[in-house]
Amino acid sequence: MKIEILGTGCSKCSQLEAVVKQAVASSGKFAQILKVDDLMKIMEYQVISTPGLVIDGKVVSSGKVLSVDEVLALINK
Repeated sequence: MKIEILGTGCSKCSQLEAVVKQAVASSGKFAQILKVDDLMKIMEYQVISTPGLVIDGKVVSSGKVLSVDEVLALINK
């Protein structure tokens, strides 16, 4: 599983990164977590509002910080 956090370094982006790491750790699954701060790469995903969350190439959230439970639900789909 590949999880990408899209954002240019704002505090919400950092919060989402921490939530994702916590959710992955508690899920027991293996996931590659990448922080994407390149605007051109973010634009490729057509994310207008950061932070964005991409799981296996699909944008699953943008513009908000999810809870650990919300991220777990997305990981376990």
